[in-house]
Amino acid sequence: MHSSGADPLEAAGVRIALDDDRLAADADQTTADADQTASDEDASASDSDQASSETDQKLSDQDQAAADEEHADDPDPEEDESYFASRAARERVSEKRHATQLDRSRTGIERDASADSRDAIATQRDERATERDAMAGEREESIATLDAGTARKFEHLRRQAAADRADAARDRARAARDRAEAARERSRYEAELMRAHVDDLTGAYRREVGCLALSHEIDRARRGDGRFVVAFVDLDGLKSINDLNGHAAGDAALKAVVGALRANLRSFDPVLRYGGDEFVAGMGGVDLDDAGRRFEAIKATLQRDAAVGISVGIAALAMGETLDELIARADSALLRRRRSAQDSTPAG
Repeated sequence: MHSSGADPLEAAGVRIALDDDRLAADADQTTADADQTASDEDASASDSDQASSETDQKLSDQDQAAADEEHADDPDPEEDESYFASRAARERVSEKRHATQLDRSRTGIERDASADSRDAIATQRDERATERDAMAGEREESIATLDAGTARKFEHLRRQAAADRADAARDRARAARDRAEAARERSRYEAELMRAHVDDLTGAYRREVGCLALSHEIDRARRGDGRFVVAFVDLDGLKSINDLNGHAAGDAALKAVVGALRANLRSFDPVLRYGGDEFVAGMGGVDLDDAGRRFEAIKATLQRDAAVGISVGIAALAMGETLDELIARADSALLRRRRSAQDSTPAG
């Protein structure tokens, strides 16, 4: 029975508005679910690739260990060339796996950040949906005066939509927990990986894997604006420090250099121990002037806080230049600065 004070046209408009709200909410949720599914598939594929890579690495390590043992027990000069070539090839593959794993970790972090952003948007969407439900309740009161059956239908739909959103929210929370666990596992694995490829004393990259990291950053720079700078850093007077104060003091000076580099460079700028008292750092997206100012600040910090001096040579990546050529130019720049400093020092 219709109430004499109700407007059928108004009731029809309310029904249309409720249907539109429902369609909008469903479309939002479908998009979010598709995004989450794609992200989960990416993560699963990445985890599968990681597992395969780890298996390949273990098999390669076992093969190398067997070859090393055989070579040690029965060295054959005629086979030395083949043995060392095989070992070098395995090391190159291992280094490439390491770089790929670091890239995968970076991608995973970026994917997690995107998922967190989606979750935040979904939360806002749920809040808007709750507001829609409240408005729908008010509208349904007017519908009830016209058609009790229609009102019950819309109430059922509204409750079902709220239940669907609650299920989706629980799914997002579960996915967030899974991502957090995967992130912890990635962090653990990356820490183990880094321990295997960093210098025990200073925490900088070992030379081989550090050069590989620099090569990847150069490739990244060439895909971008092409700007990349390498700094060749030499601790001044390490031998004198060791002779005067002992090797513990020399070790402390080396650690201070890397600590200052890490504190003043970006977290993703590779820093490697190139030789006994030599370090190389790479920076993308900067020019010589920017890098020069950065290293002047590092020198001042080291002198002030640790009474340690460094000499620095800087070179910017040129078209078609290899990493070895770039490092050599930075080394040459360091030698020129040293000679210039010595020439300008008054004779005693």
